[in-house]
Amino acid sequence: MGKYRSRLKSPVPRSGKRRIDRTAEVMQSMVRGAVQATRPIRLGHPMLFGVDVVRDIPYAHQSKSQTLDIIRPRGRTDTLPVIIYVHGGGFHMMSKDTHWPITTTLARAGYLVVSVDYRLAPKHPFPVPLADACAATIWVTRNILQYGGDRERIAYAGESAGANLVTALAIASCLPRTETYARALFEAAPHPRAVIAACGILQVSDSSRFLRRRHVPAWVQNYLHVVCNSYLTWDAQSVGAHSLADPLLILEDRNTTPGRRLPPFHVFCGTRDPLLDDTRRLATALRQRGERVDAHVYPGGVHAFHVLAFQRIARQCWRRQLKFLQRHMALDHQTTLSEASNVHRTQRVSSEI
Repeated sequence: MGKYRSRLKSPVPRSGKRRIDRTAEVMQSMVRGAVQATRPIRLGHPMLFGVDVVRDIPYAHQSKSQTLDIIRPRGRTDTLPVIIYVHGGGFHMMSKDTHWPITTTLARAGYLVVSVDYRLAPKHPFPVPLADACAATIWVTRNILQYGGDRERIAYAGESAGANLVTALAIASCLPRTETYARALFEAAPHPRAVIAACGILQVSDSSRFLRRRHVPAWVQNYLHVVCNSYLTWDAQSVGAHSLADPLLILEDRNTTPGRRLPPFHVFCGTRDPLLDDTRRLATALRQRGERVDAHVYPGGVHAFHVLAFQRIARQCWRRQLKFLQRHMALDHQTTLSEASNVHRTQRVSSEI
């Protein structure tokens, strides 16, 4: 617990810090249990899901966490469009192994999916996770052809903290930046065709904004405080609004240095998600910049509701995501959604932002 207290230098009462530490401890314990429960399925039986997997390919050599998996639909020998998937987990937990249902569903829809692991906070706070995501993307642009991927058809996708990272990736790919890792990505010149940023925490600074929202439960406020302050340490917050830790603030700044046009975005969130405001702000910022954005709010959806495939709104959400990808990735092989994830037709249940 002490590792969190060392970073929480905000004016939070000692009792509040204890609650924050306890919240982080409980959440991490739950995630560790989920990882252990799903790992045998993920690692033991990829044939059950109709995909081929190449695991733990190093894209850098500083850490064993700097690896990626390549998942592709079984039986496909043609060159496939690529989705670089960056997992969520509050920047400080989960991995590519915890997100196999999402990456497998995308692969079954006809994509070569690159699922990226990165070093985690609080041991590795900003900018390390983003620098790792940039390094993985550069690796993809240089190597993906030998795995059957088309480097001219690349999309970025991620949820929650992963949505933050892929939005920052899109900015670094298209807008000139001064950060070494971002400049290296810009010079590698990937041309992302699309971005899916699901229920993202898109501004990490000003974590107290969650504490000001009365309808957000206290334990959620505490957890979001942990997320923000384990990723963006207090001494790092002096970098200000132009930090890639806050991609939302960069896009809201109309004076941002112009570069290549941003790819189309597909953004969504549920009405019961405490991060809903970030998604709404992102959609507004992109529209005001003249960028293309497909944005939806799903009534009653909790955070990351789209992983709950038994829910009607989750199935609706998946249909829209795959239609968005088909539209912008120019798939030659039009796999139907029922083939990709056994999702059935439902009534329209979401409203546009």
